[in-house]
Amino acid sequence: MLRDQRLPPQGGLPPADGVGGTVVEIACDESGFSGTNLLDTATPLFTHASVDLRVDEADDLLRALRSGSGWSLNEFKSGRFLRSQRSSDALEWLLTALHGRAHVHLVDKEYFLVTRIVDLFLVEPSYAAGTRLTQEHRPAALALYRAGRSGGHDWTAFLAAFVRLVRTKRQHQPDRNVMERFFQARDSLAGARLGAEADVVLDALTRARVWEVVNRLMNDDRSIPPPLEPMLPALAETVLFWSGGTRRVLVIHDEQSALTAGRLRRLQQVLAYGADSPAVDPDEGEAPWARESPLAGLVTVDSRDDPRVQVADLLAGVARRTPNVGGDGLLRPFLSPTSLRDPEG
Repeated sequence: MLRDQRLPPQGGLPPADGVGGTVVEIACDESGFSGTNLLDTATPLFTHASVDLRVDEADDLLRALRSGSGWSLNEFKSGRFLRSQRSSDALEWLLTALHGRAHVHLVDKEYFLVTRIVDLFLVEPSYAAGTRLTQEHRPAALALYRAGRSGGHDWTAFLAAFVRLVRTKRQHQPDRNVMERFFQARDSLAGARLGAEADVVLDALTRARVWEVVNRLMNDDRSIPPPLEPMLPALAETVLFWSGGTRRVLVIHDEQSALTAGRLRRLQQVLAYGADSPAVDPDEGEAPWARESPLAGLVTVDSRDDPRVQVADLLAGVARRTPNVGGDGLLRPFLSPTSLRDPEG
């Protein structure tokens, strides 16, 4: 293959013909993707940024930032941007230009894992997990997260055992040795005397329930969201933000392996009906939904071809690399109040 040849972007869910209602087109990208290695200390945050810009507006922003800087004309990357001598002034100018036109959703990966433990093993897992649609499950996860962080090595071992438990290839049944190591890690953590609220969550992790859910994962139960993928709840929150309950959102997104058509159809469904979606498999032909989803569709693009996605990528990278990003700095007005993190962290 010639070096300058590019394969067409994969994934996505193009909107159906004749999409009704008011539709807003939003461009998105992420930063901090580390695959299933969610305990990588080098990238503790995952950020998902979105912008409401026309192509020409985004192009003008990038041209202004590049002016006199010597930065690449192909793609604008946050790491190099923040290391430049003029980054402080340039960032303030950029955020001023994006005021009211951009949004950032933060995911603390460690906290995300705790919400996944609760969502998978204490309640019925669904594509609403990790979003504002399942806020009633958040107190249990928050209690375990806050208490568990005082557990030192036992806490890290517990989370690592969970990752290994659900990061398994398709097979006929779960590996009992892997499951036993998860429960050994749970018992060690419980022995650290984390407190009554955390103990309630740990005690609720029964072998029967964990075996049932992991067995469903092994047998490719597609009603369960991918357990180690923060992209989907972040995308759901992005859509809910820009929809505001009054319009539909067409997402333009950099190519991302998590954004398959099947997963996006399930996300459409849960965004239409909430956590209690009807028992309809969206892969079985056209789903007979009575409600219109705020997610009109998702089109994947190569970020080099869309300046709006490049602006979103830059914003996501800046947010991920900014110390105390939830503080009172310039980024605060852009941050989602439903970000998946400890609100007091």
